[in-house]
Amino acid sequence: MANATDKKSPIGFWASSSEKHSIIEDVQGVVAGSMLAALGVTMLSAAHLMIGGTAGLGFLLRYSIDVSFGTAFFLLNLPFYWLAYKRLGLVFTIKTFSAVALTSVLSGLLQKLIGFSNIEPITAALFGGLLIGCGMLVLFRHRASLGGFGILALYLQDRFGWRAGFVQLGLDCVVLFLSFFVASPFVIACSVLAALALNLTLAINHRTDRYIVR
Repeated sequence: MANATDKKSPIGFWASSSEKHSIIEDVQGVVAGSMLAALGVTMLSAAHLMIGGTAGLGFLLRYSIDVSFGTAFFLLNLPFYWLAYKRLGLVFTIKTFSAVALTSVLSGLLQKLIGFSNIEPITAALFGGLLIGCGMLVLFRHRASLGGFGILALYLQDRFGWRAGFVQLGLDCVVLFLSFFVASPFVIACSVLAALALNLTLAINHRTDRYIVR
């Protein structure tokens, strides 16, 4: 009689182990992480704030030219998929592509489905940054990311042991510096707060010596 966790059985196919998530867990993780990130993006957008990474570049394009955040975010991530494929594998690349596409679509839909008539910028920075950080944390734990700098940060952590959160924080600082050309000092200060909330969430909670899953 086949064991319930036998990968050849219908039940065992979806079963997870201490070393590996099941397919259904990965699907749930990618969807949940994308939903959290999209909600965080919606909060930041409502307060006209920035963020780091390719998401920050997407905001810069949105505020500078007539293009939606979702479109800009999706297109900006395209060059990073080759690095993801070469360094982190096909499965990681597929899950990351799915997360980026889903976040891009959801961020556009949520701006129509959820309205923030009054949102204080500092509040938006703290909660929006935390939501995106939690979304990325979920994706990281399912061997996925939101593309762009997240792919590079994960690669450097896997290759050299550098904390993904701190690596991304440094890259985010470059994006936030560019924000001075399109935003006021107060908006920049709140955007830095959002980046700190995001990246400290990752740096504190995403450690390969505490949570290892493939």
